[in-house]
Amino acid sequence: MIETANLSKHFGLIRAVDGIDLNVREGEVLALLGPNGAGKTTTVRMLAAILRPTAGWARIAGLDTVREARQVRRIVGLLTEAPGLYSRMRALEYLDFFGQLHRLSPAQRTIRSEHLLRRFDLWDARYQRLGEYSKGMRQKLALVRAMLHDPLVLFLDEPTSAMDPYSARQVREAILELRREKRTIILCTHNLGEAETLADRIAIIRRGRIAALGSVPELKRRLLGDPLFELRLGTSLDGLLPLLEDLVQLREYGDNWVRYTTQTPEMVNPRLMQRLIEHGAPVITLSEVPRNLEEVYLRIVNEVQSDAA
Repeated sequence: MIETANLSKHFGLIRAVDGIDLNVREGEVLALLGPNGAGKTTTVRMLAAILRPTAGWARIAGLDTVREARQVRRIVGLLTEAPGLYSRMRALEYLDFFGQLHRLSPAQRTIRSEHLLRRFDLWDARYQRLGEYSKGMRQKLALVRAMLHDPLVLFLDEPTSAMDPYSARQVREAILELRREKRTIILCTHNLGEAETLADRIAIIRRGRIAALGSVPELKRRLLGDPLFELRLGTSLDGLLPLLEDLVQLREYGDNWVRYTTQTPEMVNPRLMQRLIEHGAPVITLSEVPRNLEEVYLRIVNEVQSDAA
């Protein structure tokens, strides 16, 4: 659904985006992560046919973002970090205006506007001027505007910024529903927990290039090593460690617990449990030690800082 090759954008001597290659499947959610100034927003603007690349190319549903820019804009929805609403308008007239720009019929504009305003709990505020909306309400209305023409592809830049927990949950649920409907989404966010929950794959951008790309489990294994497990017993480990040493890499242990790593937990853990049961060792828990996306992200960022030094 989204393809790029050597996609680049230079502003004078500044290489904002420097040779990005992407292939995003239909119905996939890809999260773009990176520090401020890494090139995320510039990348999205090129994909949405707003900025012309300096080099390389991008296609959305097979349409070239330069030669077929107008067609691309018809099938994508864009939520920018700053909503940019018209404060004197009311929600219904605002959406009707953008529906006309998207060439929706009067009936389509009415049906889509009501459906989306109700979906995001804005229907009761439809006659308020947008200047009276809270930050969270403005962000939700901007998302409604991006979804109004039922786009195949959505570009969402900080979609839950300034929202209360309930509103943010509504937006996350909407994104998951759109994924189930086979909509393709690129999500730019600084909320790593949100990215880990919503995204099928993560792309971490640094200095205008993709430094890491893959699913969260893939990135954790690649950058943090093999998964770490913790075993707790109802008795002392005395005499039991030899049962484990030929199966796993022991990392640390105490009187009745041990942490270890293995490349093939699906094969090793059942064998380890069988050995312990055969020796009458009461197992209380065997679980993977959680490692979150923040650890992966900081590893990449720290490498950038080390390179710069």
